[in-house]
Amino acid sequence: MDTQTRRLTLTAQLWTGGRDFESRALDVPDLAPGEALARIDLATVCGSDIHTVSGRRAGPSPSILGHEAVGTIIATGPGGVRDFQGRELGLGDRVIWSVTVSCGHCDRCTAGRSAKCRSLLKTGHEPLDGPWGLSGGYASHIHLPRGITLVSVPEEISDAAAAPAACATATVMAVLEAAGELGGQRVLVSGAGMLGIVACAVARQRGAASVEVSDLNPERLELAREFGATATRLVGEAPAVAGAYDVAVELSGAQPAVLSALDSLDTGGRLVLAGSVSPGPAVALDPERMVRSLLSITGVHNYEPRHLQQAIDFLAETRETHDWESLVAQPRPMAELGSLMLPPQGRTLRNSVTFTAI
Repeated sequence: MDTQTRRLTLTAQLWTGGRDFESRALDVPDLAPGEALARIDLATVCGSDIHTVSGRRAGPSPSILGHEAVGTIIATGPGGVRDFQGRELGLGDRVIWSVTVSCGHCDRCTAGRSAKCRSLLKTGHEPLDGPWGLSGGYASHIHLPRGITLVSVPEEISDAAAAPAACATATVMAVLEAAGELGGQRVLVSGAGMLGIVACAVARQRGAASVEVSDLNPERLELAREFGATATRLVGEAPAVAGAYDVAVELSGAQPAVLSALDSLDTGGRLVLAGSVSPGPAVALDPERMVRSLLSITGVHNYEPRHLQQAIDFLAETRETHDWESLVAQPRPMAELGSLMLPPQGRTLRNSVTFTAI
């Protein structure tokens, strides 16, 4: 690492528990082979961070939260670093990075489940005093360790479109891969948050015959239609109809929505659960119906490296047809982070922050 980089001042908005954040200067980490340091250009506020701050999910403190971000490489360790496609990255290259850091050689990694690596580290989820303290996006810079997936961001994709790809868009790629072939299928998307809106667009691109979206918010349902939904329904507006869908993806995490999605599947139907990431009531299953109707249920949590590349490729392919930037609020100074830890309102699906000049 050169002298200029060592003289950098790194600053983070440190989460200290509850809704409290404090600004703190941090040391520049030494970079080992296969590692890099990136300047954070924009970070978006994911719902899971809002849940952490509100106490709905546990998280270590003090720590640097934030796992949806885009940045610029400013230093690399010995031997440099490469992106997912094998291209050597240079100083000034824009990248996004995965939510997970895996070892690559345990039984889960070699079986294709690196998101559940036995020595897993998670972006924006690590304690400040742990082995990867500078791990979150709510900072001026992030340390990118060996084992994290890096994906190059084309010039035509804006920071506002790229940042959510590191979690929401990539997760949707994993969810719809688990859902199987979508061509000619009747698809239900439960929940019209960022994941649900992306799921509408991806399902339609992959040839779904219809995409119906259910949500509590009429504005979100209107937005869903703009991004590919062929029909929308307010939660509680009409009961689930048996046999209405071939595929259901449940992204809200609400127990009634899980039951409704399952009840609405046709014979051979597939339910993919991805929204249930916080403790909640158990859901009762009818084993006989599962067997006689050939139903399947799959859970998806996080994603594999290929899904992050697919997310960026999808954004590039659809940038002329979908206004991805419109889903993200104009960035606010990082010092205002605490006030942004609330669910965004209306058609805005992500708040965003930056250390750069507004």
